This record gives sequence, C-alpha cells and structure tokens, in this order.
Amino acid sequence: SRVRLPGRARNLPVVYDFSTTYEEMRKDLVRKDRQRYNSNGILHILGRNERIKPRPERFQECRDRFDVIFTCEESVYDKVVEELWVREQETFQPVHVINVDMADNLEEATLGSFIICELCERLQQADNLEDSLVQVLLAAERKTGKSFLHTVCFY
Repeated sequence: SRVRLPGRARNLPVVYDFSTTYEEMRKDLVRKDRQRYNSNGILHILGRNERIKPRPERFQECRDRFDVIFTCEESVYDKVVEELWVREQETFQPVHVINVDMADNLEEATLGSFIICELCERLQQADNLEDSLVQVLLAAERKTGKSFLHTVCFY
C-alpha cells in the first residue's frame, strides 16, 4: 500500500505514499543521509527511475493487460497474484506472473535487471509463449542458480 525503501535498519524502512515522485524521494533521502543512501545505491536507483517515469505505480490501479508480469520481491509477487485472483475474469487471457527475487540494493537490482531482460528476450523469441515458458525459466534457473516463482492467472 506504500513504497518502502531500505532504511537505517532492516526493520525500519523509509516509507512514502505512491503519490510521491522519485525526485521527491531522492531529495528527501539526500537530506536525511546522503552518504548512506549513496553508498547503498538507493539514490542511483531513484535517479534511474526518475528517467523512466515520475513516480511509482500501484499495480492494483492498473487495468492494462500483459502477457507476462515480473516482480522482484516475493511479497510483491504474492500481492500481484492475489490482486489478479480477486479481479473478475473477463477475457480469460492468461498472464504469467514471474518473481525474480533480488535484494533492494544497486548490485542486486543491476544483476536482476539483466536476468529479467534476458528472460524477456528469450520469451519474445519463442514461437509459443505458453509452450516455451517453463523451459525458458528452467534454463535461466540453471544458468543463474536462482529459482523463480511462476503462476498463471487470467484476465
């Protein structure tokens, strides 16, 4: 329900409303502790996000339809799957929800972005997404040593 960024301790995240822009978050963290948030990569991540879109978006408010949805944290994956399950199914178009779990730091985010990019490329090259997805995920798991959560939901 809110944006949570790593704070001074694991159990003390920095929390923002979804209406807060990435620029506002970045400026707030610079004011609070530039050194900490620069060294853990959060300022870099927020700067990158600023160039993509002005603020975070809540999936629950999005009505766009996708073939594949990637999440980067198991709790977010659970929320996306739950949201799709409670929505009224209209078209029964499948949507694959895949979690590529990563820590919320610059190094993991960079590595995770390469993994997700490669998965997207492989899925785009597939003749049939439904037939190829499991094999693509298994190959990526072998290559990266990570395991991915995957669920099929329907619109």
